[in-house]
Amino acid sequence: MVDHQLAQLNIARLSAPLDSPELAGFVERLPEINGLAERSPGYVWRLQDESGDATGLRPFGPDIVVNLTVWQSVETLRDFTYRTAHVEPLRRRREWFVPLDGPHLVLWWIPADAIPTVEEAAKRLDSLRRNGPSPEAFTLRDPYPAPDVFAA
Repeated sequence: MVDHQLAQLNIARLSAPLDSPELAGFVERLPEINGLAERSPGYVWRLQDESGDATGLRPFGPDIVVNLTVWQSVETLRDFTYRTAHVEPLRRRREWFVPLDGPHLVLWWIPADAIPTVEEAAKRLDSLRRNGPSPEAFTLRDPYPAPDVFAA
C-alpha cells in the first residue's frame, strides 16, 4: 500500500490577459493538456474551478495562474511533464509567461488520502525559496524520497 503521494504546485505570471490573442495558444491547449494529465499513469488529482481548469483561481496575484496536482510519484510526474505532448507547450512557455524571481515549481509528499490546499502549497513554495530543496519542499531536479522510504 502506498502511504504517500506527490503534490506539485507551479505558478506562472501571464504576459498578457488570459483572453488576449497573445495567450490564445496557451488557452486553446488547456483542455487537451488537462485531459492528457488525467489519462496519464500516476495521475491522482488536480485543482479545478468551475471551468474545468484553475485559470480563474488567482491566489498568488491577479496576473499569476496556478497549477496544483497530485501524482503517485516523482517518476510519473516527470514522465507526464517531459515525455508526453505536454512538452510542446512547456517549450513555448516564454511566449505566454513572464519569468518569476525565484522558484515557480515546488513538490512535496502528502499522505495518500490527502488533497493539498493552495495555502499549504504557498507555504511549500516559500520554504523552497527561503531554504532551497529539502524533504519539505523540493523540485524535479532535486527530488527527495517519500517519507515511508526514509523509515526503511
